Amino acid sequence: MPDLPVSPHALCVAPMMDWTDRHCRFFHRLLAPHARLYTEMVTTGALLHGDRARHLDFDAAEHPLALQLGGHEPAHLAECARIGADWGYDEINLNVGCPSDRVQSGRFGACLMREPALVAEGVAAMRAAVAIPITVKCRIGVDEQDEYEDLHRFAETLVAAGLETLIVHARKAWLHGLSPKENREIPPLNYPRAYRLKQEFPQLAIIVNGGIVDVEALPAHRAMVDGVMLGRAAYHDPFVLARCEQSVFGTPLPQRDEILMQLAPYIAAHGARGQALNHIARHILGLYLGLPGARAFRRALSERMHLPGADFRVIEQALACLREHARAA
Repeated sequence: MPDLPVSPHALCVAPMMDWTDRHCRFFHRLLAPHARLYTEMVTTGALLHGDRARHLDFDAAEHPLALQLGGHEPAHLAECARIGADWGYDEINLNVGCPSDRVQSGRFGACLMREPALVAEGVAAMRAAVAIPITVKCRIGVDEQDEYEDLHRFAETLVAAGLETLIVHARKAWLHGLSPKENREIPPLNYPRAYRLKQEFPQLAIIVNGGIVDVEALPAHRAMVDGVMLGRAAYHDPFVLARCEQSVFGTPLPQRDEILMQLAPYIAAHGARGQALNHIARHILGLYLGLPGARAFRRALSERMHLPGADFRVIEQALACLREHARAA
């Protein structure tokens, strides 16, 4: 096993809108048995007034699993935290990092970094409502509020409200002028700012996020903070998640083909309930990234997974295409 102590958040997969749905998370769990997984952000309004089952249902295999909320009103956050805890989630996470216009108009996401007292009220209300951990995911700054002292003040206010874990996307957010995609790429990474936060708040678990794309980056981060959170790298190149799992927890690397075979009963069960194959299979397109035949696998799967009646046989056919092209390479 690794020499470094392993925290509950040593390895996490970021909440990603339109990507980390329940099918993606089940697939990621097969690759990383111990990683902490996060839902897509769910707004408090959607939970209080919408179809809760659609937003919250998950497979028991997904544990440990966190529900990420978007909102700002402490009473609404507390009620949604209770709903999430009753649904069986292991953690409630508050989104204070998303910079999109839609999120800003609802007064949640990264714009809340300007209102640490309000975030602290929400944290305190959720902690009073449930026994499971309450965590926050934020940026290192927002717009002109970009000094370390601002981040320190933000963390200090949340710690006073009882926060024990802070996930830090190590880029600032521009609320105007940059798209969400540009906000993930243009503002420079500043890991030392997250490291300094850990040094000055040793009681606070700090998880660093942003720009972590391979297993080689993990030891340096884990020497400075309590954990790492992978985002799009874990989606576009899913097997990197298995490599990170091995690095952090000592878990043997699985075989990619075995991962697919473990998906078969899951796909059959959801197919019997009317779930189209493409809703599940779209998450596995990158499983063989970088290997001979990977392009043939993606093409075969992309062309057939939307067809009426598509089932696991489509994945088997895509796998056969991969092997055929690999032999010819």
